Amino acid sequence: MAGELLFWAFITLLLALIQRIVSAILNGRRNRKPAVGFFHPYTNDGGGGERVLWCAVKAIQDENSSLDCLIFTGDHDASPESLMARAVDRFGVKLHFPPKVVHLHKRKWIEETTYPRFTMIGQSLGSIYLSWEALCRFTPLYYFDTSGYAFTYPLARLFGCIVVCYTHYPTISLDMLSRVRGRSSMYNNNALIAKSSWLSQCKIIYYVLFSWMYGFVGSFTQLAMVNSSWTQSHIKSLWKIPDRIKRVYPPCDTSVLQALPLERSSETPVIISVAQFRPEKAHLLQLEAFAVAIKKLDASSVRPKLQFVGSCRNKSDEERLQNLKNKAIELKVDGDVEFHKNLMYRDLVGLLGGAVAGIHSMTDEHFGISVVEYMAAGAIPIAHNSAGPKMDIVLEEDKQQTGFLATNVDEYADAILKILRMPETERLKMAAAARRRAERFSEHKFYEDFKAAIRPVFSSVSRWHCK
Repeated sequence: MAGELLFWAFITLLLALIQRIVSAILNGRRNRKPAVGFFHPYTNDGGGGERVLWCAVKAIQDENSSLDCLIFTGDHDASPESLMARAVDRFGVKLHFPPKVVHLHKRKWIEETTYPRFTMIGQSLGSIYLSWEALCRFTPLYYFDTSGYAFTYPLARLFGCIVVCYTHYPTISLDMLSRVRGRSSMYNNNALIAKSSWLSQCKIIYYVLFSWMYGFVGSFTQLAMVNSSWTQSHIKSLWKIPDRIKRVYPPCDTSVLQALPLERSSETPVIISVAQFRPEKAHLLQLEAFAVAIKKLDASSVRPKLQFVGSCRNKSDEERLQNLKNKAIELKVDGDVEFHKNLMYRDLVGLLGGAVAGIHSMTDEHFGISVVEYMAAGAIPIAHNSAGPKMDIVLEEDKQQTGFLATNVDEYADAILKILRMPETERLKMAAAARRRAERFSEHKFYEDFKAAIRPVFSSVSRWHCK
């Protein structure tokens, strides 16, 4: 008897939950607003993804001023005015009018720290819950994901939204699978797992299942913009919607940076590194390569300076930055290294204008906006020999080399030394070719390609008004 009562109590609760879910979805569908809701839980990350967000908002404001743009964010101090000011101060993007803001309170469900194990699936499922909060608070006609949360797309479709995304990096890629199969230790493949055949096999099964799920949810988008050839090939393979995938290179601030003189001060050669203080950016490799290069310099040579410029999203990033400072002391190069955290855009431009080289070291960087910024500013890039930098950016321009590609500490150190020992005429020639190459990735080009991609989908707004 007690068991039967529990059973019916469970059924009653389950039906009540289903009724509540259905009611919320139907209510959202009825109350859809002619707006573009950008699902971007972190509006203070300071990286290339945030630049894309503000340029996308500006492009939509250009195209259709009757469409409200609003940001779903977990940053509780964000306001329409502060976000508009941030777009200008950090990225030089001037919006026509402030975006609306919908604050989210469940962002902890997408935090890495919430899922010490099975992080990918945990964050992905958590993003559904966060998206549920967003769509219940405000249901836009267009749901625009700019942060890579593909698991939210089926839910947005249930709420009657037209789903559009700009994908910087696939949540899982074939390269990740191959690393696990090859038992290669990396930031996303724990050394303990890499050393164990059994654990590696379990992780392969996990990755295969997750890649199938990722492909399924990704196929719900009605337009997928991707930021590079590398990302495009992976998304095509996983989502299997080739006709709905458009490559739109991210907006790089080439106009302001190209106005900088190519000549640099000969007093202290500066090498700059612009990247968020995240594990995949591999700052430690850069620091070690710089230390090796300094040891190989002649005693009479001018000692160079390395400038780290980046933002910190959370406590983990702050700790990573402090560890980097400690490592500089350990390597005895702390006097030659500077750290600049959460720098304003105008200050970043000033530093780029004084650098002879820019260093980048993320493996399989989907694109590499910082690499383009180096090139536009006249700083010769030293980038990782993979993905975006290799396939799209650091290529010859008019048969002239535009930079260097490297994979390990020694290769990076050799590239640093080549630039430091390069005659000024040769450096200027390479820097000029790199600047010409950077024009292919300008903000203007982004606006052109972005608008061309969204027009067929966004034309439905007029049909929606006629209903």
